[in-house]
Amino acid sequence: MVDLIVGPKRLTKILMYGGSGLNIIYAKTLDEMGIDRTRLRPTRAPFHGIVAEKQAMPLGQIDLPITFGDPSNYRTETLIFEVVGFLGTFHAILGRPCYAKFMVVPNYTYLKLKISGPGGIITVGTSFQRAYECKVECCGHAATIVTSEELVAIKKEVTEEAPDTKKSTGSFEPTEGSREVLIDPRSTEGKTVRVGTTLFSE
Repeated sequence: MVDLIVGPKRLTKILMYGGSGLNIIYAKTLDEMGIDRTRLRPTRAPFHGIVAEKQAMPLGQIDLPITFGDPSNYRTETLIFEVVGFLGTFHAILGRPCYAKFMVVPNYTYLKLKISGPGGIITVGTSFQRAYECKVECCGHAATIVTSEELVAIKKEVTEEAPDTKKSTGSFEPTEGSREVLIDPRSTEGKTVRVGTTLFSE
């Protein structure tokens, strides 16, 4: 997780994720940055892997300048972002397209990135404490999503399995595959009972 300048604003919760084939920014982040959503280009390409076991459809794409470094030595490049409408724990996720554009050299052991800048090497990193706190927040967010989805599924199952309260408890609804049989064929009362036609003759 790193801090960097995206467009007109410094963002403090950026995930550098070399396993992602996309650069992703959340619509909420754009709103907080004051960027009008009319700048989005339409896209019809869904992606997978951000929302567990689900396909996600971005709201659109946007080009934003990204700056690494400080005033004495910095580098700016324009990246294409997929804008998503669901909530996340980060401001944005920078994937392989960012790594390739900036020619980033990552060291995951020390949580550092090395980027070539006009005044030498730009080193970007974070603390282990901050990385741990971020991981805990992400796990909590994921657990909340899973719990809410499971709750929706359980409610749906309960609704489907709930008995119809409009029917009286003593009513009998004949099922298909049944026929009426006289209780006593010798009786003149004609009382009958329904018996399943799938029963054995015995």
